[in-house]
Amino acid sequence: MRRKRRVTAARGGRVALALCGAGVLIGVAASPALAAEVAYATRCVPPAASGLDPVEGTTKVEITAPATAKVGDEIEVVWKFVQAASKNPDLIDLPADSVKPSGVLKAAGAQSADIAMTGSQENPAIPKGGAMVLSDMKGTLKLTTAGELTLTPDAYTVTAYGTNTECAPTETVQQAATVDVEEGDGTSSPSPTPSDTATESPTPSEDPTPTATGSDDGGQTDFTGKQVDIPYTCDSPLGEKKATSTIQIDAKKDGGSYGLTVQFKNSPMDSPADIPADSVKPSMEVVLGGADEGSVHVEGPTNPEPIKTGDPIEITDLTGTYKPGATGESTLSPGVLTIEALGTTTTCTPDETAVSLTLDTTEQEGGASGGTSGGSGTSGSTTGGDLAETGAEHDGALKALGLVAGTAVLLGAAVFTFLPGRRTR
Repeated sequence: MRRKRRVTAARGGRVALALCGAGVLIGVAASPALAAEVAYATRCVPPAASGLDPVEGTTKVEITAPATAKVGDEIEVVWKFVQAASKNPDLIDLPADSVKPSGVLKAAGAQSADIAMTGSQENPAIPKGGAMVLSDMKGTLKLTTAGELTLTPDAYTVTAYGTNTECAPTETVQQAATVDVEEGDGTSSPSPTPSDTATESPTPSEDPTPTATGSDDGGQTDFTGKQVDIPYTCDSPLGEKKATSTIQIDAKKDGGSYGLTVQFKNSPMDSPADIPADSVKPSMEVVLGGADEGSVHVEGPTNPEPIKTGDPIEITDLTGTYKPGATGESTLSPGVLTIEALGTTTTCTPDETAVSLTLDTTEQEGGASGGTSGGSGTSGSTTGGDLAETGAEHDGALKALGLVAGTAVLLGAAVFTFLPGRRTR
C-alpha cells in the first residue's frame, strides 16, 4: 500500500504559561508546528450485540506537533481524521453531536509512551449511509529525554449512544511526526517504561455470591445479590441478536416469602426513534437452583411517558415474589428475558447464567420446587395486539423498537455501529 506523506509548516508560537489547578502547565509551541499525514489498513470491530461483522478499511490521519521542544516541556499533539474510515450504516440518521472519538498515539525514540488522545462529541448530522465525520483528538506529553521523538497513530475507538466500535491497525504504521527534543535547563530523566507511564488494571476478582441466612439471621430482611454478566441470544422480529447484560437480583424477606427485585446495571442507551408511552414492557423468569428448583416470574411496568429520539431508554426494575418450595440453600440466577414492544415479542435466552443471590430458605406451602413461584409485584399495561393499530406512521418506530428489544434493552448494545470500508466475509 502506498502512503502519501505531507508536511506543512504552521506559524511559530511562543511558550505560554497557564495556571492549571494547583500546578503550572507549560503549553509549548517552541518552533513551527509540523503536520504529517499517514494512512494505514484498519480493522474495526462493532459491538458484539449489533450482530455486525468486523470491517476492513483504511484510516487516514494527520498528526500535528511542534518540530522542536526542550526537556521538561509539555507538548500538545493533535490527531485529525483526514478521511473518516467509516460510514453510517443504512439504519438511522445520526443527529449532530452524537459521536465521540478517542485513541492512542505511540511515542518512541527518545522516550516511549502511549499518549491518550480524546476528541469532543461534535459532529454534523450524518444521514444513513453517509460518511462519518469525527472531531479532532488532542493529547499532551511531558518530555523527559533529549533526542528524536517519533509519533505514530495506533488504535482508536468510536463511541456513539453509549457503545464502542474498536478500530486497530492491521499493518505496521509509519511514523507521522518527529519532534527534536533538546536538553532543558534541568537534567534529563530516563525514558519511561510502560510500567512508569501506565497503571495496570487490577486483576478482576469475582466476589463470592452473597448469602442470606433464614430465621436464624437475627432478623435480617434485606439481601443484596452480586452483579453478574449474562450473555443472551435474542430472537427478535429483525432476526437473532446477541448481547451481554449485567444483572443484579436483590430480595426482601416477608414472612416465609421474598420480594425479588431484578436490576439492569449497564448504562442505558439513547432512543433511536420516538417511542410512544406504554410501548416497551420487560419480564424475566428467575432460575432457582440449589435446594429449590423451578423459576420465579418478575416483570416491570411499561414506559409511562413517550421517549423522544435521543433521550435515554431506562429499564425499570423487574419485581416479583419468590415463595420457596424447599428448605436449604437456594440460588437465584437471571433467566429468560422477554421484551414486548408495539405488538412484537422478543425472547432472549441466556447462553449461560450465573448465581446472583443465595438464600437459606424454608419450604412454604404451594412454593416453587419445580414450578413457577409467585407473580409480579408491579402492574403495567401491555401492548400486545396493538400492532394493527400502529399504522404506517409508526413503522420506523416499530423497526427501531425491534432493534432496541434485540440489543439495547440488554443495556450493552447500540442500534447501529460505524462501519469503515467494506465488511469482512
